[in-house]
Amino acid sequence: MKALLVSVIASAVLLALPAAQAADNDMAALEKAARAEGQVNSVGMPDSWANWKDTWNDISNTYGIKHSDTDMSSAQELAKFNAEKENASADIGDVGAAFGPVAVKMGVAQPFKPTHWDQVPAWAKDPAGNWMLAYTGTIAFLVDKQQVKDVPHSWADLKKGKYVVTIGDVGVAAQAANGVLAASYALGGDEKNLKPALDFFADLAKQGRLGVTDPVIANIEKGEIQVAVVWDFNGLNYRDQIDKNRYEVVIPSDGSVISGYSTIINKYAKHPNAAKLAREYIFSDAGQINLARGYARPIRAEHLTLPADVQAKLLPQDEYKNARPIKDQAAWDKTSKALPRLWQENVIINMKQ
Repeated sequence: MKALLVSVIASAVLLALPAAQAADNDMAALEKAARAEGQVNSVGMPDSWANWKDTWNDISNTYGIKHSDTDMSSAQELAKFNAEKENASADIGDVGAAFGPVAVKMGVAQPFKPTHWDQVPAWAKDPAGNWMLAYTGTIAFLVDKQQVKDVPHSWADLKKGKYVVTIGDVGVAAQAANGVLAASYALGGDEKNLKPALDFFADLAKQGRLGVTDPVIANIEKGEIQVAVVWDFNGLNYRDQIDKNRYEVVIPSDGSVISGYSTIINKYAKHPNAAKLAREYIFSDAGQINLARGYARPIRAEHLTLPADVQAKLLPQDEYKNARPIKDQAAWDKTSKALPRLWQENVIINMKQ
């Protein structure tokens, strides 16, 4: 009788569990629950970024799940999750690597480990599954070969050149801030010590070789930028959009930084199973190849065989041998907040009028 009572109670508890929890370890059950929800609403995952378009189309066509997206920044996404809570209008978002731990601290993420969890490096995921990077970006040089005849392959080469180097606004753009960190890695600094990089850019400023234009595609296409410091996926995209033969994208051989973007499933999601199925698909071979078609480097790149046309969009793996992820995220969070002031005091002050 006691055993029967325990069994009945256990069954009742299982039935009482939200479908989101009951389905986590059973892909068939997850798919069924997601199909029943029939909708997934994302933030910061627009069609044009990292080829999300193909992934959303695949999910819609395969599972009959409708999709909508509202584009916004990482900080805005988490603020939205936190402000709306039980009135959630978003189910899943895509945020910069630094915002994964922030989401956990804010209590707005819910965990889910997809099938390919073990193929994601430890540095690129939260042990509980609250966040995990789906794709990475590495700081690269985008070189206009019409203006620069001797293509730089390292920060040391940049220092010796005569051309203008454009990095963007380090106080606003994560790309620019990570460009400073990449230079610091190459020149002997780290997340706590940006002095080598600040000295490097100060020297460019003194020579009149530090560009002040934003390294965006419109300015690059107009020929206003000779060498840009950008994420590799931006550089490759810009190259192919403007002229494949005119530009070269290079990962600096003496050091660079790898960062990336993570899905966050809203703790308060109205369609939690659809959001989890979306993450499952994003980490599948098909989902990872979709990201690669958008020039993003899939986190599972080492475990994939990319189609030849997709592989041709990306740089060879050996170019990344001296690129590394951020080791001390807490230190970088602190230093990056101080970077606008440090940049002003050490670099901008040396700009030629």
